[in-house]
Amino acid sequence: MTTGPERHDPFDDLGVSPELRAWIAEQQAAGHGAAALRLSMRDAGWRQDLIDAVLPDGPTPLQQAQAPVVAREAMPGPQLDGAPLYIDTGDRQVQVLQTVRNPRVVVFGDLLSDEECDGLIAAARERLARSLTVETHTGGEALNVDRTSEGMFFERGENALVARVEQRIGRLLNWPVEYGEGLQVLRYTPGAQYRPHYDYFDPKERGTPLILRRGGQRLATLVMYLQEPAQGGATTFPDIGLEVAPKRGSAVFFSYERPDPATRTLHGGAPVLAGEKWVATKWLREREFI
Repeated sequence: MTTGPERHDPFDDLGVSPELRAWIAEQQAAGHGAAALRLSMRDAGWRQDLIDAVLPDGPTPLQQAQAPVVAREAMPGPQLDGAPLYIDTGDRQVQVLQTVRNPRVVVFGDLLSDEECDGLIAAARERLARSLTVETHTGGEALNVDRTSEGMFFERGENALVARVEQRIGRLLNWPVEYGEGLQVLRYTPGAQYRPHYDYFDPKERGTPLILRRGGQRLATLVMYLQEPAQGGATTFPDIGLEVAPKRGSAVFFSYERPDPATRTLHGGAPVLAGEKWVATKWLREREFI
């Protein structure tokens, strides 16, 4: 988020300057909540009574009038016109196994070969550490009892295998490779799980503006299954009663056009009951991830 507007007195009988109106609209369109805007204005030296007049708790007529409704012209996702059974990604025919319209969920089969699954696991194994979660109230990362896997991140295009998989994902989901975060590989041993959560960054949290600087908001998630456990480990979507079995080489994709629970993209990784589950996750951002 940009710094607050320069301090000046924009009020005339509590009127608001066009500059301030434009700044609020710009920040809200970028997904920043009132709490983050109030903090930014306070840090810029604005008086608290003026901040309260412009951004009180809850939406105001000013906010409702000035915050534009942003309709995304493009979202990551496969081209499913004509109900195809397979999608050609250039180097592989990927199966379309299941689709859900609301929320947008697609289950793919044969996205990765056995050799590619083994290669990603082998390259990741020596770099595993206890998985962290993004802390939106600080913008950093921390251990979380809701997430008990081990994981690591590849740099985008780090090696030939990673680059090939990323190019395939880009063609499958019609989204620039540069707009994706680095591929994350996770291992879930017996008892490990990831309790239901959302992947977008909450605009109301103080640390979200810092996170969004690297590539904007997350718009979609692709979870690829590298090794299936003997029992358990499904990807669950509690709001719609969907469970996706962690079949090796397959994947589940879902998108969320705005950072809001109304997208019904609450999801989690059910506990592994026997064996080990390995997955590779790709998060897609709204612009280039740096």
